[in-house]
Amino acid sequence: MTVSELKSIEISDMKNIALGGSFLGTGGGGDPYIGRLMAEEAISKNGPVPVLDVGDIEDDALIIPVAMMGAPTVMLEKLPRGTEAISAVETLQNFLGKKATAIFCLEAGGLNSTIPIAVAATTQLPIVDGDGMGRAFPELQMVSMTMGGISACPMAMADEKGNSIILNTVDNLSTEKFARVITVEMGGAGLIALYPMTGAEAKKSILRGSLSLINSIGSIIHSEQAANRNPADRLAHDLKGIRLFEGRVLDVDRRTEGGFARGNCIVQGLGDCSGTQIKLEFQNEFLIAQTQDGIPKALTPDLICLLDLETGQPITTEQIRYGFRVIVFGLPCDPLWRSKQGLELVGPRYFGYDFDYKPIEQLNAVL
Repeated sequence: MTVSELKSIEISDMKNIALGGSFLGTGGGGDPYIGRLMAEEAISKNGPVPVLDVGDIEDDALIIPVAMMGAPTVMLEKLPRGTEAISAVETLQNFLGKKATAIFCLEAGGLNSTIPIAVAATTQLPIVDGDGMGRAFPELQMVSMTMGGISACPMAMADEKGNSIILNTVDNLSTEKFARVITVEMGGAGLIALYPMTGAEAKKSILRGSLSLINSIGSIIHSEQAANRNPADRLAHDLKGIRLFEGRVLDVDRRTEGGFARGNCIVQGLGDCSGTQIKLEFQNEFLIAQTQDGIPKALTPDLICLLDLETGQPITTEQIRYGFRVIVFGLPCDPLWRSKQGLELVGPRYFGYDFDYKPIEQLNAVL
């Protein structure tokens, strides 16, 4: 697809960015509406946010990624106060003794593709056109920076009560384990600043063009909706995606556990899919799509997105309800995740599923 390069982010851009982020978030990344409101308010007060191409960053610059950590279900009831992310960035800057040059999105997910924009606007810093996942994953170590040898620590965490903390751990998996426990103590969700990196490190390790891609996807969805068309066909064409299934949500098993939203949902087929079912497993994000006979249709790290059958609106894992009419949509992941190291981080077996990864194109015989 043709991606329009973002040069700056204004209030008028946030509608597309929130929608595109929700789509690439594969059901996770947090409610995009909350982050959108926060970003729009910050931009209205401080002006548009400049967007930096990765190649234009100075090698000695300090880049700080910002994100929400915790169960997306918690964020529906425990709204951020609005100061937590700024507190996390300031805590990390104070520890490092250096000011950030730019802000960065840890993942391309709904809330986590919009809160960094709010932080950038508030601090009047530019934001980097990239992220660490090209989608959303549930754990902190599941980023391209881990494969690039960049430490998640020092990491700052902050909550709505004014608490903040600095973590230093021996590796990125340990960062995830300790931070997850602290997140639970913070009420199930907190704001974080981590993976502080130089511009030189960013150029070698991050996935480029994510914000521009998110904006372009949001624009496609909105334009198709305005024409009273479901955007799934256009997205399949432009993104080389696959309509995996169409049906009605028959059952949802969802629980908040260990700082994650975990569970599954069963979709009963409609139309050409009548008489069959598909089961979606999730841990914040959709990870596995399989038939009622246990045959996989899509496996992490490929993207599994749920779209409303009538409107094409992306549906997050905390929003799924009985009776929803949906399209299960699949999308190939960034090639980086299909490497041996990538699959060790985010492949099906890491999450405890008894599947060896196969690309979504092979599972669905797409030539």
